[in-house]
Amino acid sequence: MAEAVLKQRKRFNFRGSLCMPYAVFMALFVVFPLLLIVYYAFTDAKGVFSFQNWVTVFGSAENWKVIGVTFMIAGITTVICILIAYPIAYLLSNSKYNKNKVLVYIFLLPMWINFVIRTIGLKALVNWFFKLFIGVDLTASYPYVAIIIGMVYDYLPFAILPLYNQMLKMDKNQIEAAADLGANPFQVFVKTIIPMTIPGIVSAVMMTFMPTMSSYVIANKMSENSTQIIGNVIEFWFGQSTSAISNHVGSALSLVMLMIIGISLLVEKAITGKADNKKGGIW
Repeated sequence: MAEAVLKQRKRFNFRGSLCMPYAVFMALFVVFPLLLIVYYAFTDAKGVFSFQNWVTVFGSAENWKVIGVTFMIAGITTVICILIAYPIAYLLSNSKYNKNKVLVYIFLLPMWINFVIRTIGLKALVNWFFKLFIGVDLTASYPYVAIIIGMVYDYLPFAILPLYNQMLKMDKNQIEAAADLGANPFQVFVKTIIPMTIPGIVSAVMMTFMPTMSSYVIANKMSENSTQIIGNVIEFWFGQSTSAISNHVGSALSLVMLMIIGISLLVEKAITGKADNKKGGIW
């Protein structure tokens, strides 16, 4: 009996030791960089504690404009992606319309191609189309529209995938029961299908909204470098600025981004938690 207990403890210790490489990786490449960013964000060039970096960030009208533009682009992109992705995911998850999985892979294939290559190709296609039919260079004349088109194109698959996975888990019996009890198709959709897919909607929003906030490469390519988002400003302070406090201001901006992401994750958890309680934890 004692030997069996000893073997069980050894096995448990061995399994626990398998976590060590992951713990070391997290400490070196996640925890330490975050602590370094916090240190730089609250110190000056001499390493003295200071809030001057935050004054530089929030005391600039240009930075507030960039933050506003970033939220506008991210919000519009997210809404468009959800509106397009929802019916597509519903069709893909419904065996009545999608008899095989080929269509799913067609929509997901762009995710396998480098997003910079996709963006450059889209820029050429969009400019050709608008010059041919409207006579304008879209990326130069309407940079905000071009950026949103680029963002939607690049992040639409990330909105489709969580919605598709959630719709595969829907309880079809509830949908049939709602129809049998006299609900018309619109009522079935609003009162049955949408509540069951709320976790997928929230996941799709997060997978679209958060990356869009920092995708400055797409913004640069689709606007001819004429429009900045938060990612552009962070890249400037870390990569181009020669100021003595460049890393410090860049770290403060990075913390702003982390705060936005953290708040978004808390909102996602709250919404999905309420949805699970209401529907009995389908997901």
